[in-house]
Amino acid sequence: MTLRLTNTLTKRTEPFQPRVPGEVSIYCCGVTVYDLCHLGHARSYIVWDVLRRYLIWRGYRVTFVQNITDIDDKILRRAAEEGSSMEVVSERNITAFRDDMDSLNILPPDRVPRATRCLDGIRAMIAELEASGAAYSADGDVYFAVMGQPDYGKLSGRSLSDQQDGASGRLNSDEESRKRHPFDFALWKGAKPGEPSFPSPWGPGRPGWHIECSAMVRQELGTTIDIHLGGSDLIFPHHENEIAQSEAANGEPLARYWLHNGMVNVDGEKMSKSLGNFTTIRALLASGVSAMTLRLFVLQAHYRKPLDFSREALDAAATGWHGLNEALGLGLNTTFSAALGWADVAAATQPAPGHDAGLETSRQGFIDALDDDLNTSAALAVLFELARPLRALARRLERGAEASGEDRALHARWLLLQELSGVLGLEPEISSRSEAEAGAGPAPAQILALISERLAARQQKRYPEADAIRDRLRSEGIELIDRPDGTTEWIRR
Repeated sequence: MTLRLTNTLTKRTEPFQPRVPGEVSIYCCGVTVYDLCHLGHARSYIVWDVLRRYLIWRGYRVTFVQNITDIDDKILRRAAEEGSSMEVVSERNITAFRDDMDSLNILPPDRVPRATRCLDGIRAMIAELEASGAAYSADGDVYFAVMGQPDYGKLSGRSLSDQQDGASGRLNSDEESRKRHPFDFALWKGAKPGEPSFPSPWGPGRPGWHIECSAMVRQELGTTIDIHLGGSDLIFPHHENEIAQSEAANGEPLARYWLHNGMVNVDGEKMSKSLGNFTTIRALLASGVSAMTLRLFVLQAHYRKPLDFSREALDAAATGWHGLNEALGLGLNTTFSAALGWADVAAATQPAPGHDAGLETSRQGFIDALDDDLNTSAALAVLFELARPLRALARRLERGAEASGEDRALHARWLLLQELSGVLGLEPEISSRSEAEAGAGPAPAQILALISERLAARQQKRYPEADAIRDRLRSEGIELIDRPDGTTEWIRR
C-alpha cells in the first residue's frame, strides 16, 4: 500500500504523489498570536507533526512551513485592552507558542514566516490581482472580486448563495458599503485612526487575513505546493479565499492536497470561550497531565473526526501511556539494561529483513495503518502489542526477577518500539535518570532518532548531512558502527 490521504479539495481519499519525487512541500496555517494556544491547537499541530515525522521516516525530504499571523484585529483589540502594542502582544504569545510546541514534542517548522515580514510579497500580490482585474481598490481598501471566479467555492462545496455569512472572514459595516458585491473580501485595509499601519500604493493600512497566507506560501515554497494543512474551521472562508486569490495571481493550483483536522468537543460541546470550556495547553499541562498523555489522547482518534475531550477520556489515555512508557523505559533504565545485557551496544534502529518475522509483521502493520489516511489509532494498536511483553518484563525485573535468555532476546522488539513510537512523537518520560547520567551525552532515544535521520539522508544521497550527524554524535562520545547488512549500531565511548 502507498500513502493515501483524504483530500478536501476532491472529497476523495487519494494516493499521495508529490510534485517532485522524494520531496514534499507543506504549508501549515499557524496561529494568530493574540492569546495562548488551546487544546484545539494541540490537536491540530500534534496530528500534522505525525504526518511530517512519518514522511521523513519513509525517506521523503520534507520542507515544512508554518506561518505566524502577527497583524490582526484580535491582536489590536488585545493590545488596546492591555494598553500595550501589537508588537508586545505578538512577541509575548509567539514565545508562549514556541514553548507550548516544545512541551508537546512538536518538531519546529523549517521556516516560520510572519505577516509583518512578508509585506513586500503581500503588496506585490495585491498589485498583480488589481492589475489583472481580479481585485479593485475603494477609498484606501482593496477587495477581491469573488464573482469573477467561476470556481469559487470548490474547496468548501458551498455555492455563492450559501456564502453570505463570513464571506470575508472578518467584516464590518464600513467595509460592506465599499464593496461591489457582499461576498468580496479585503486584501488591504485602509488605516483607521490610532491603528498601526504600513505604507502601500493604496495608502497606509494593513493586509487582510487571507492574503497573508497566499503571499507567504508563494514566498517560501513557490506557486504550487504538495500539501496545505489546517483545521476544518479554516476551510471556509480562509482556505477558500486563499485558493481564489493565489490561483488568480499565479495561474496555477495552490496545493495538490488539502488536509483538515476535526474540531475538539469538551464534554459533548464544541470548545468555546463563551461556553467556559476553553482549555489552554499550558493550563492542561500545569494540572498534572503529561505531554505524552496528551499526545496519546489526541492520536487515539482519527484526525478528521471530532475529538471528544473529557476527564474520563484523558484518564484512560494516562493509563495507556503509563503502560507504554514502562515498556519504552525498559532499555533506558541502566539497572535493567545491564541485567539484560543491553547496556553496551544498541542494535540497529531497523532489524535486517528476515531478522524476526514477527517484528517485520509489526513494522508493516504500523506502515499500513499510517498509509491508510494517517490512521494513528491503528498505529497505536501496533505499539501496544509490541509493548505488552516488554511491560511485563519491566515489572518482573522491578520485583527482582532474574532475566532469562528469552528476555534478553526482546532487545530487538524494544528497539522497534522505540523507533515506531518516535514516528508518533511519543518519547519515554523517565524521571529516575540521574544528573550524572543525564550529563553523559545524549539519551538512547535521541541517538536512535539521529541514526534514523542519518539513514534517511544516506538513502537520499545527502551524504554531507549524514556525515554531519555522525560527527555530531562522535563529538558527544557516541561512535556509530555501520554493519554490512545495512544496520547501524552505536557504542558510548
